[in-house]
Amino acid sequence: MYIPRTIEPLVKESLFENKVVTIYGPRQVGKTTLVKKIAADLNLPFIYLNCDESEVRNVLTGEDSSVKLKQLIGDNKLIVLDEAQRIKDIGLKLKLLIDNFPEQQVIATGSSSFELANEVVEPLTGRNVPFWLYPFSLQELTFIWDRLTLLQNLEQLMIYGSYPSIVLAKTLTEKEKNIKLLASDNLYRDIVKFQSLKNSQTVHKLLSALALQTGSEVSYHEVGELIGTSRQTAENYAEILEKSFILFKTLPFSRNFRKEVGKMRKVYFWDNGVRNAVIDSFQPLSLRLDIGALWENFIIGELKKRQVDILNSHSLHFWRTYDQQEIDLVEVVNGRLLATEIKWQKLKKTPPKAWAESYKDYSWNCVNKDNYLDYLLAKK
Repeated sequence: MYIPRTIEPLVKESLFENKVVTIYGPRQVGKTTLVKKIAADLNLPFIYLNCDESEVRNVLTGEDSSVKLKQLIGDNKLIVLDEAQRIKDIGLKLKLLIDNFPEQQVIATGSSSFELANEVVEPLTGRNVPFWLYPFSLQELTFIWDRLTLLQNLEQLMIYGSYPSIVLAKTLTEKEKNIKLLASDNLYRDIVKFQSLKNSQTVHKLLSALALQTGSEVSYHEVGELIGTSRQTAENYAEILEKSFILFKTLPFSRNFRKEVGKMRKVYFWDNGVRNAVIDSFQPLSLRLDIGALWENFIIGELKKRQVDILNSHSLHFWRTYDQQEIDLVEVVNGRLLATEIKWQKLKKTPPKAWAESYKDYSWNCVNKDNYLDYLLAKK
């Protein structure tokens, strides 16, 4: 079953403008499925080149590559390079393609922005249209689930996540098997290829430490000591995990008032299921001690995915003072502050005193298990 993706119409609108369309996102998130669906909808003959395959890489990087490409592409109108980061000097290769095949459309997908994004910036200045694809958002799941089904599946989404193979799995056993396989087989495939990242055991220790600190502020000095490495190594590895679409961070909101924390960060997982697979924890919510962390990761993750879906770039922050007054989420939207407390249980809570005294023009929300769906689906 195909589940529509929110970026699909935006990708279609960007085609055949003599620019490369790049779609970034983790492996198995549905990039190839999306591209093939677009080709079918537009009734376009297309050629699919999987850059994980050595034969494809040889054609694109070997001698007389232009001649071989012309023979290979033929009359196809859409040229799809899957996992394009595997090609050396991919930016130059993509430029060669759009220069030599101006009537065709090139789409490149990549599961690592570290290599692909860095490579395409200079050669394709002004000729690259980027998109990002992540595990299904709640907004996308409304295409297949009604409101009641969304509410009934909340616990499964919080525990197993929303990768396509997990959403479409029929049983909880199958969901757990699929997310464990996805995490173990694909989490490190691209990451450990980086020259600066050679120890997959350290990566796993780092991910485990960050999973257990979800929703809390992270010190890479403390994390490094915990897993037996330096602060710089822990921070470098975390950056690579971000650029491999496993983690993202939020930074503190501060207008430099004296008591505000301004130098820490919180780290979240793009997918709750990957977070739980890292620490091998799939107990039902009623038995979990980390439900608060799971809930915060789920809500913040949904907001991040919604931003990507609608190409909205406003940033997400948290807020805290040195005397431990805090707010889980602060957004700045069109110059206005939106402050949100994220709690599993329905609680009546007012803004912290220091916040209310320092900031006057803001709106205040409390998101809980009873009102989250309206809150998330209403986000623009």
